Amino acid sequence: MTSRQFQSTLYKIGHFINFQRFLKTNSKFKFSSECQNRPTDPLVSPNSDDDTDVEMGTRRRGKWDDERHVSSEPLLPPSDPEEAQSDAGNIALLFLLYLLQGIPLGLTAAVPMILLNRGASYKQQAEFSFVYWPFSLKLLWAPIVDSRFVARFGRRKSWLIPTQYLLALFMLFLSTCVDSLLGEGSPNVPLITAVFFCLNFLAATQDIAVDGWALTMLKRSNVGHASTCNSVGQTAGYLLGYVLFMALESAEFCNSYLRSQPEPHGIITLAGFLYNWGIVFLVTTTIVAIFKTEKKGDGEVEHDMGLVESYKLLWSIIKLPSIRTTICILLTCRIGFAANDAVTGLKLVERGVPKETLALIAIPLVPLQMILPLLVSKYTAGPRPMDVYLKAIPYRLIMGLVTAFMVWITPFFTKDGPAPFYYYAGVVLVYALHQVTVYSMFVAVMAFFAQVSDPAVGGTYMTLLNTLSNLGSNWPSTVALWGVDSLTWRTCQNGTFAGESCVGNELKKVFILFKLQEI
Repeated sequence: MTSRQFQSTLYKIGHFINFQRFLKTNSKFKFSSECQNRPTDPLVSPNSDDDTDVEMGTRRRGKWDDERHVSSEPLLPPSDPEEAQSDAGNIALLFLLYLLQGIPLGLTAAVPMILLNRGASYKQQAEFSFVYWPFSLKLLWAPIVDSRFVARFGRRKSWLIPTQYLLALFMLFLSTCVDSLLGEGSPNVPLITAVFFCLNFLAATQDIAVDGWALTMLKRSNVGHASTCNSVGQTAGYLLGYVLFMALESAEFCNSYLRSQPEPHGIITLAGFLYNWGIVFLVTTTIVAIFKTEKKGDGEVEHDMGLVESYKLLWSIIKLPSIRTTICILLTCRIGFAANDAVTGLKLVERGVPKETLALIAIPLVPLQMILPLLVSKYTAGPRPMDVYLKAIPYRLIMGLVTAFMVWITPFFTKDGPAPFYYYAGVVLVYALHQVTVYSMFVAVMAFFAQVSDPAVGGTYMTLLNTLSNLGSNWPSTVALWGVDSLTWRTCQNGTFAGESCVGNELKKVFILFKLQEI
């Protein structure tokens, strides 16, 4: 195959270059509208028998629009400050719901550090990484969430309230047994994986309901702020569930900064943390259930579909040429980021950085992580949010090389004791630059998803796009973790390998005698 043929093949399967031309170069797109009994796709004219040119960001009004009363106005009208203020309460509620969603994600992120300290291999870390997959598989039950609900209680509240109550009860139950699962010796990784998989399954179901509710809770001109609520809220919840827990669980941190008399344990345990957040979930869910009523959006009539119709609708959406192209891109565009995102933190801990110190490094980044979505949203609230996404990709790839170098030089700073202050300052700077690229891409793609999703089936539409994005992030991370052990070459200085350990000559003799006794 010649170089030109190879490039042509990549173009046909929807490589990144094709995606860039697809979004950035062309001002119009052509799609076939063969799907029947479906809501208006913002990029498709529903009453056309042939290919129709549709401007990105604008609905073409047709027969389906008349039947369904779907707005033919631009997907994201110019933002009005007065309307934004009128939605302040709804924006605050969305922030709270996304914050609660980030708590189990943060707790899940803390577990690999605990497993690493207890001798878990990278293959076991890869096994545990499957706990993130419910966010990549939630598409399978999203149509159920969209089509089965109690109308008097509310389409989204019918799922949101029970799911958050289950999350609360699950946390309370898990707080009674998590210590035995982790154990004093080797942890039971398969069972721990199953338990946290269930926890994230509930969080993913809550995400479906919140994503769909955001499209109708906010006014159409403010729907672009949904991605900001998602990003800022999830970040805040993640930091509370990960950074706060790692700090308060560390005896070293608590003895250094929070106690006058040192003790051999932290202020809180994983069991206690789960219990406290279980109570918080119970209280906040009860408040939302009582005081927040669900209303339909202005000028919008939600379409009630059966379960079979929902899955047919989902298949109709997937068959759209625009979605097929998007699937190829979202499933492959993060391969280059996998090692950096999944392995860097574990490698830093392995090379001498204390896990609580690594968690605390995130604290100086909190203001940046809160401000970045607000700054980026100014550029993603318009009709072309993916321009920001495309521009951030090369910078994020470069940051992968920078972090690899940072991991390589870490032992030079930690071999003689705690690393100096300027090393951690450099780590914070590297992480800050990396976060700029991450949040630029995240807010941009979430804004794009919010713009092109039909509110009438918002849960299914948003979940499809979010699922593809999450799956494109999770499978490369799992593969990267799985390959670390196989792709790692170890050397033993002033000694010899004995099994998987590096021992000196005297210890080697003891090891050999021990093995002979076993025989």
